[in-house]
Amino acid sequence: MGEREVVIRVRQLAKEYQLGVIGRGTLQREFQSWWAKKRGKEDPNEKIGQSHRPEEGHFYALEDISFDVYKGERIGVIGANGAGKSTLFKLLARVTAPTKGAIGIKGRISSMLEVGTGFHAELTGRENIYLNGAILGMKRGEVDEKIEDIIAFSECETFIDTPVKRYSSGMYVKLAFAVAAHLNSEILLMDEVLAVGDMKFQKKCLEKMTELSEDEQKTILYVSHNMETIRSLCDRCIVLDSGKIIFDGDPEKAIAVYLGSVVQMKQHYTYNEKLDLRKTSGKLRFCALDFKGNPAFAAAEGLTVCIRYQVKEKIEDLHIRLTIHNQEQQVIGTSVSESLGAFKKDSQKQVHLRLDTKMLAKGVYTAELVAVEPLGEGRQIRHAWLEHAFAFEIIEDAFTQYRLNWPVKQWGYTVYPDLEVLDDAVSTKGV
Repeated sequence: MGEREVVIRVRQLAKEYQLGVIGRGTLQREFQSWWAKKRGKEDPNEKIGQSHRPEEGHFYALEDISFDVYKGERIGVIGANGAGKSTLFKLLARVTAPTKGAIGIKGRISSMLEVGTGFHAELTGRENIYLNGAILGMKRGEVDEKIEDIIAFSECETFIDTPVKRYSSGMYVKLAFAVAAHLNSEILLMDEVLAVGDMKFQKKCLEKMTELSEDEQKTILYVSHNMETIRSLCDRCIVLDSGKIIFDGDPEKAIAVYLGSVVQMKQHYTYNEKLDLRKTSGKLRFCALDFKGNPAFAAAEGLTVCIRYQVKEKIEDLHIRLTIHNQEQQVIGTSVSESLGAFKKDSQKQVHLRLDTKMLAKGVYTAELVAVEPLGEGRQIRHAWLEHAFAFEIIEDAFTQYRLNWPVKQWGYTVYPDLEVLDDAVSTKGV
């Protein structure tokens, strides 16, 4: 067997951001930094020691990342929100430049990083297909040969000559994937955009990506929070945590590492302030959480926790939202508290919350914790958010009384109450 061909080589890659600031100063300083990097020299605008530890107000979205990607591989990239997955893909797609390190790429790249990227809103779907082909260096005749397959795969035939600004997010995704999968690129970057499409189309896309990898030796890099799609598609998986690679290898082992790194099951949790500042107003901070009782319990017992939090700015109407995920990080259900009331600035509070868990099957679960405030008309603002706030285990579910196992893969993670028999059991013999 010959040596495998490397199509992506990443070495000591890092991306640093300065919070709340665009750029680092004047155009002159930007040019100085770029020219120094081009010649392999030190950045004249970089402070001494900055390469080892970012100063206050800076953070590394990625730090010291190195790996190789071989032709025809299907690689999953998983990790919690903020782990650096999207930043890595933007660097590979050359949407943004690295702060340090090097990326070598052999071949053309098609990417789906966000819904609608790569499309011109005023152009029709058909015109955008030709535009994307031109970006990849394809001639019009080459696009002509594939355009009917692209349109058919996208399921957007009726609207292909309509400006894409009128497309739904699902239609955007369908057309964007069809374009990426059929045009002449050797590498596909898919950043969880398939989550927008319907289940039938997701399955169709996964099958297409497998086909492209096996039949045409195209290389696939795929980000997802859905572990089942990682299992079905990928032959290798990279786990990112806080901007660093913590595992690179077999998908099943990667999933186990990721789920183990998400949140540990324990009696007491203390939360770092920076963990809940993403995509929130920052008016509230979760400080700590305590289980009342053992975090491994029977479903009939229910779950009770005490949450301590700090209100930083005035809040008129606070609610707590709790979303339960299974071990595959699939959402099982959500519960929202009644109003906790209004709160003044700079106040320390705590609240006890209880969740009825009788409907949960046996297994390990994680909980997402969000502080929200209704704004009316179905809208709300999120003041604090912990994606993986705590974990717990149901060791005995309501189905145990029947002395049968509950196969969650086939029957689901929720155990509904017994079916109510409305009529007496009547023999129909002879009727």
